[in-house]
Amino acid sequence: MSIVAIVGRPNVGKSTLFNRMIKRREAITDAVSGVTRDRHYGKSDWNGKEFSLIDTGGYVIGSDDIFEAEIDRQVELAIDEADAIIFMVDAETGITGMDEDVAKLLRRVEKPVFLVVNKVDNNQREQDAFEFYNLGLGDYFSISSMNGNGTGELLDALVEILPDEVDEEKDDLPRFAVVGRPNAGKSSFINALIGEDRYIVTDIAGTTRDSIDTKYNRFGFEFNLVDTAGIRRKKKVREDLEFYSVMRSVRAIEHCDVCLLMLDATRGFDGQVQNIFWLAERNRKGIVVLINKWDLVDKETNTAKEFEAYIRKQMEPFTDVPIVFISVLNKQRIFKAIETAVEVYKNRSKRIKTSTLNEVMLPLIESYPPPSLKGKFVKIKFVTQLPTPQPQFAFFCNLPQYVKDSYKRYLENQLRKNFDFTGVPVSVYMRKK
Repeated sequence: MSIVAIVGRPNVGKSTLFNRMIKRREAITDAVSGVTRDRHYGKSDWNGKEFSLIDTGGYVIGSDDIFEAEIDRQVELAIDEADAIIFMVDAETGITGMDEDVAKLLRRVEKPVFLVVNKVDNNQREQDAFEFYNLGLGDYFSISSMNGNGTGELLDALVEILPDEVDEEKDDLPRFAVVGRPNAGKSSFINALIGEDRYIVTDIAGTTRDSIDTKYNRFGFEFNLVDTAGIRRKKKVREDLEFYSVMRSVRAIEHCDVCLLMLDATRGFDGQVQNIFWLAERNRKGIVVLINKWDLVDKETNTAKEFEAYIRKQMEPFTDVPIVFISVLNKQRIFKAIETAVEVYKNRSKRIKTSTLNEVMLPLIESYPPPSLKGKFVKIKFVTQLPTPQPQFAFFCNLPQYVKDSYKRYLENQLRKNFDFTGVPVSVYMRKK
């Protein structure tokens, strides 16, 4: 997918345009370490062409007096990452010194640059916009990101120059993403699996800057292993380059089939690991939790059981997740981890015949029907699996609005108990018969 970066100084309306553009599709709003995602990274499409959008300006933290020191690095990184750049300026304030600094950088690049003059919402502002020819970037687009005027012409020109998606890059192999916070052992894990030092491994957290695919074949099953940069807490993402590493990690999660969530046993299932876990769950991905560096933990008889119970408590209510204790350094149970991931992938891809579903589920529903509400009784007559990449089930009944979440959890638990969906989020929907 092509990447488009919106750059410019503060307060010119970049985030307003960003939000308007991603609303053409459902905006990604999960707050993940290092990325406030409804503001910095989203997906948009126009005329059938989909692209990723980055709001670089919104990433810089601090007041205007320190922004000048940061903006050059922001723009340079955006230039490296993006296929096209939207440079936004403000017709209300005119050209500023910071605008000229950004324009100087953009004049040297060979990528398409779209000069966008924002806040052009009357004839006088249209006349004022002529001065932006002085930036030396050629023609400009006059828009109002607040009310949307002119954005259609901008998007027409933008998608015309974006490269088409390369079909040969796309394969049908399952994708397993190794995710976690920095320095948990992700790269060492993949190096140990493939038997070579393909990835740089150091004690410095954040060595991996990109998400890299490795084709792998084991257990008679071929798939792509994706090594990702570690995802940090938002307040700890200070270096601009790390913002893009986090963004690529988030995208790796979104586009994978199974997440192997690796955590450091000496640090535990902390808040940041939980954020990654729930990001994968909300994206309905298969999940395997890998407890790395288990060899460094002082153990007693029940240490593993207690540690596992503690983690499952943090996962509630989605506790049907395999947990594997490993040591990448000693190569303990690393192949068990992959074998488990393959099983989770098969669970996620499982299709159950409608006749089998009804034979199993309807007697269970009859023995424990939904509680009555306001004197009305819910009668579930039929269940079927929806044709989606992950397990989703529709239960058809007379009064779907009266079925509470607690009963939906009961149905989900029965589906898990009878059909084995370990490691996979299951969605239950009530539909009008």
